[in-house]
This record gives sequence, C-alpha cells and structure tokens, in this order.
Amino acid sequence: MKRADIFEFYRRLAEADPSPQTELAYVNPYTLLVAVALSAQATDVGVNKATRLLFEEVQTPAAMLALGEDGLKAHIKTIGLFNTKAKNVIALSRILVEQHGGEVPRDRAALEALPGVGRKTANVVLNVAFGEETIAVDTHIFRVANRTGLAPGKNVVVVEQGLEKVTPKPFRSHAHHWLILHGRYVCKARRPECWRCIEADLCAFRPKTPAPAQKSPVTDRE
Repeated sequence: MKRADIFEFYRRLAEADPSPQTELAYVNPYTLLVAVALSAQATDVGVNKATRLLFEEVQTPAAMLALGEDGLKAHIKTIGLFNTKAKNVIALSRILVEQHGGEVPRDRAALEALPGVGRKTANVVLNVAFGEETIAVDTHIFRVANRTGLAPGKNVVVVEQGLEKVTPKPFRSHAHHWLILHGRYVCKARRPECWRCIEADLCAFRPKTPAPAQKSPVTDRE
C-alpha cells in the first residue's frame, strides 16, 4: 500500500471513530493487566462477564493475593484455561507487590517478565493505561494488516514492526484500537464484509466479498 493510501486508510478510520476504546472492562492499570492476561484465547465479552464481580471486589495486587487462587478461579471458571490463568495472575500479583510497590510498571521488559504476560499483553497495557504508541498485534490486526496490504508479514512481530514503520504519527496512539475493531466487526475472518467497508477501494484483498443476497419477501397468494 502506498504512503498516501496508508494515510487515507487511517484518516477514514479516525473520521468514523475519533476516540476508539478497548472493549475490555477495567478500573485501573492493574485490572487492565489482569483483564488482558485473561483474554488470551477468550472473547472480550466473556472476560467482561467473568470480571464484573471480580473487579468490584479486587482492584489491587494485594487484594488479589488476599482473594487467593481458589477465590479467583471461582470468578473466572467460565474462561478457557482458567486454571493456568489463575495461577499466573496470582504469581504476577505477588511480583507486583514484592518488586514494584503494588504498581504496574510502565516498562516493557518489566511487564514481559511477569507470568502470563507476553509482548501483546504488554503492548496493550502500555497503550491503554499509559498512552504509549504501541500496537499489540492480535489475530484481528494480523489479518487486517496482511489482507489489506497495510503491513504484510509472516508472524506477529514482523507485522508489528511493519505497522510501527508505516503508521503515520497522527494516528499512532489509536492505531491499535482502530485495526482491532475493524478486524472484529468488518474485516472478519471467514467472510469479510467488503460491501460495507470504508477501505474497500484501498484494500488489496481480491476478490471483494459481495453483499449477501436479499431474500424475497413472502407474500400471501390470493
């Protein structure tokens, strides 16, 4: 995709949604970190249902340790891999208390050193909680970047580096959210909704997916 087309690509996303937000519910940087860690191989909707009551009770690492692993499991048992995730959340909470004064560090290396926290999770926390211009490449962003030709790559790191290189400065803060929401609701995995996509003329994907056929209304015969 040419530089002018990339700028126009983001300009359209910004015009359609000037202030995009994460769809994960959270209270503060700590609960955001927990929510993102829980969201691996799970939907935001599912995570939000599981954490609604949890985050009313627990909003700090110390409170999570007081709740304990079994108490946490009771809240998140509807989420996939909840046993492993509970163990990781308790472990990372202990590290935050013992090594970071109970605060979420604004540092990629420190975040990625936490149990269950990878590059994608760290990028989300840095972007959403601290306003860093990071782009967390999940399955939606990976698909959009490759399908459209915006920043093609064989793995998430290559795509992330490509997006960081081509994304114009005015759009870097919100790029993560625009791309993930576009992939979640328009540029879908199985059937991209090209017929209603604001980027269709800029996108490299061929052939474009046509609009579904309209069913003829059933009328009563006289």
